[in-house]
Amino acid sequence: MPELPDVEGYRRVLASHGKGHRIERVEVADAGVLRGVTARRLARDLGGRRFGEPERRGKWLLGTTRDGGPTLLMHFGMTGNLVCDPPDAPPQPHDRVTFALDDGHLLRFRDQRKLQGIWLAASEADVERVIGDQGPDALSMGRGQLAQALSGRRGRIKGTLVDQSVVAGLGNLLSDEILWQARIHPARQTARLSKDDQRRLDTTMHRVLRDSVKAGHVPTRRSWLTGRRYDDDPHCPRCDGPLSTTRAAGRTTAFCPACQPEDGRG
Repeated sequence: MPELPDVEGYRRVLASHGKGHRIERVEVADAGVLRGVTARRLARDLGGRRFGEPERRGKWLLGTTRDGGPTLLMHFGMTGNLVCDPPDAPPQPHDRVTFALDDGHLLRFRDQRKLQGIWLAASEADVERVIGDQGPDALSMGRGQLAQALSGRRGRIKGTLVDQSVVAGLGNLLSDEILWQARIHPARQTARLSKDDQRRLDTTMHRVLRDSVKAGHVPTRRSWLTGRRYDDDPHCPRCDGPLSTTRAAGRTTAFCPACQPEDGRG
């Protein structure tokens, strides 16, 4: 599932291959990924435009265009990605929309399950209406801002971290990894985290994000929870105790009962 590090990687793809290039044509192979815009309008409004500097806001990728043109918004759901192919590369089965550039390269929005998709915004106000009420971007948060975002929040910490209105960009893998490295049980009540818990969570979030953005995804290192959670018999990389799974915030959540005791005394 694409999370902040993956989308940051897609932003780099768009910056490296799209910025400054003219969109010669837009080919919509499957209009099922279009949200609030028709294939005809997408092609008409983007054709001839040049991509500007792309932005990432949480899990959203914004493909700005120059000279006051519209903004292409992409959300990758669970299975989406953005690739740049050479001119002669054949399309793949899940290529939904292709942007043909003036240098011949093909930017392709590829998505198997089509849970999210592509929007087109004419103005910054339209961008905000599409994105909604997001919290601060996790990667751009300064030290101490996480504690501010968590202040006054009810519910369990796992659900709080994946709530995009609290912190934008964290998903299931990132939140589990951060909580495991910070030794905080996913079912702990957010309001009952101590100042030390909050500081540890803040430091850990920045470290995990830094390493994940560098890798382009949450790393599957054997020293990380993410590198063990899908083993046939998963054990904690830290204490070698068996890992457990539960449902939290509607997601399958992995944790170590020994390293992440629910009473917070670990």
